[in-house]
Amino acid sequence: MKRREFINTTGLAAAGLAAAPGLLQSCSKEPRFQISLAQWSLHRALSGGMLDNLEFPVKAKRDFGITAVEYVSTFFNDLEQDPKYLTELKRITDYHKVTNLLIMVDGEGNLGEDTPEVRTRTVENHQKWVDAALFLGCHSIRVNAGGPGDAETLAGNVITGLTELGGYARNKGINVIVENHGGFSSNGKWLSGVIQKVNMPNVGTLPDFGNFTISETEQYDRYLGMEELMPFAKGVSAKSHDFDGDGNETTIDFARMIRIIRKSGYRGYIDVEYEGDKFTEDEGIMLTKKLLERLI
Repeated sequence: MKRREFINTTGLAAAGLAAAPGLLQSCSKEPRFQISLAQWSLHRALSGGMLDNLEFPVKAKRDFGITAVEYVSTFFNDLEQDPKYLTELKRITDYHKVTNLLIMVDGEGNLGEDTPEVRTRTVENHQKWVDAALFLGCHSIRVNAGGPGDAETLAGNVITGLTELGGYARNKGINVIVENHGGFSSNGKWLSGVIQKVNMPNVGTLPDFGNFTISETEQYDRYLGMEELMPFAKGVSAKSHDFDGDGNETTIDFARMIRIIRKSGYRGYIDVEYEGDKFTEDEGIMLTKKLLERLI
């Protein structure tokens, strides 16, 4: 192209953008959805000593091209209050430009305990994870809404526990998000009702595609559950188990799930959480990532 033709062509393009500034603005916006990696996808490698918690964010970026991660508390090996350990983890993620999103907290007791003393102890157990999340630059900790009693009794106790923990986390600028994770929490109507009654801006949900088993004999409609939980979502977990030859998940309709997420107005991260055994963990992660990329 001659110099004069180039100038004329680029001049017309600039004029077009000037006439439609919204076009340029829309091109510069962050994508509506981004992909993160849930640490549980590598739980066999981590439990088997083939991978360390400090190595996890590096592997996420190097092997899968994923630059945002979600931790599981049990893989911190009781070092969540060790300043040197947290500083080293933060140094690694800063150096590799990996974003720390949240910590999934397990093994710290039930927020829905029916004894006030035990419930208070559980809230206190979770506070150190709020502090660790703040140090690492995470936006949330994920908790479980478990405990004894029938649906109504448990709901009341979980509301009390979440309110106490949510108040502590609010002062730190951290969200407390509840995953559908078995029992009554896998009932979308029940869990969304609990979140509504807590009524705190930093208390929400982490809807998981796969965790809708209420009991051995009862399954909740996963698509209805996602619709009920998405209005309160501060993260989304794309649980996967198996894939066909075309790269589609065979146990969950991922396309339908993405439509539900879009309809809710959610913007943010959708995590890869492979939990199958037909493929290796690395293979399952890549299959899930590619499927999400194709759909979003």
